[in-house]
Amino acid sequence: MTPQEAYYKAKKSGLRIPKLELAISKNVFHSYYYAINVIKGKFILGEPLISKNTAYSYWYAKIVIKGRFILGEPAISKDTCFIFHYATDVIKGRLPDFMHNQMILSNDEYTKEYIEFISKNPDSPNNKI
Repeated sequence: MTPQEAYYKAKKSGLRIPKLELAISKNVFHSYYYAINVIKGKFILGEPLISKNTAYSYWYAKIVIKGRFILGEPAISKDTCFIFHYATDVIKGRLPDFMHNQMILSNDEYTKEYIEFISKNPDSPNNKI
């Protein structure tokens, strides 16, 4: 069964179907939407694949986990737009050191916004530069 077939079968049933999850976990799109639409929470089996994709890692952190997705942080750190929004929308404070340093070194428009954000939120966790 393809990941698409497995996902749509589970979605149609409205129930988590463990025997289909291995197939679903082989596709990032279907893994992400299985977490949202069927499990309505973390899809651990799909996380390794989700964590390799910048956009899906960010959205998984924001929408599914509603917090840090440590496994996906290396992928998120590939794009300063996603790094910035990860800081402001997910972590709501200073980034982990490796992402913080990457953001500062990039010195683009998101760097200025990030510095302004953490300066305006000094009581947020880990906001010491």
